[in-house]
Amino acid sequence: MTHWLRSYGLLLGWTALRSRATLPLNLVIQTCLAVGIIVGFAYLVPEMDDATALFLATGAPVLGLITVGMVIGPQEVASSKQEGIFDFNRSLPVPRSALIASDATIALLTALPGMVAALVVAGLRFDLDLDISPLVLPAVLLTAFTAIGLGYGIGYGMAPPVARLMSQLVVFVALMFSPITFPASRLPDWFESVHTVLPFQYMAEAVRDTLATPADGVSGLPFAVLAAWTLGGFLLTHRVITRRP
Repeated sequence: MTHWLRSYGLLLGWTALRSRATLPLNLVIQTCLAVGIIVGFAYLVPEMDDATALFLATGAPVLGLITVGMVIGPQEVASSKQEGIFDFNRSLPVPRSALIASDATIALLTALPGMVAALVVAGLRFDLDLDISPLVLPAVLLTAFTAIGLGYGIGYGMAPPVARLMSQLVVFVALMFSPITFPASRLPDWFESVHTVLPFQYMAEAVRDTLATPADGVSGLPFAVLAAWTLGGFLLTHRVITRRP
């Protein structure tokens, strides 16, 4: 355990140093994206009711987490493969799980400022009265780790050009065709059924229901589904990164 923690600390510092040129820009972009969704999407709704405002306010942070984990993450992994950093990291005498954990930590820290900014702007813009549950932290972490696990699975498991294209497809589907900033009932029946398998709907439900707790309480289903997706994503990433070249 001591070796793992020491390795994690050293890798975290190495990852932060390697990302120092792009990290500030990523922070700015994610904050602008989350805030822009709230401000920009509001123009598409002539008369904003409380339900729509709640979907936008809680959906924007989720989209920010998805962008960091499933868009920026795969693209950074693709670049590390092409630059030889991926092979260098695999040659280090450190646990592969510590290597994955250090990357996930940096990705999570990149996403959190945008999420906080989005909630602050949403509260000011829509005058929302949120009923925050203590489960909000597990909901946010599960959402983030689901996105990060799947994103790094895409990045490590696919060739760099394919990973970049897949990340663009993910952001397109999540932003425009996933029930994150709008109810699933607005989708065609077949597409609504697809989202009962994909993680996007459950990400939104977990965050929304813990920021504005329903009268019947927080459902455990989104947490269970996200835990399964998180486990699958990180297991795939770990298998790829430990595979012999």
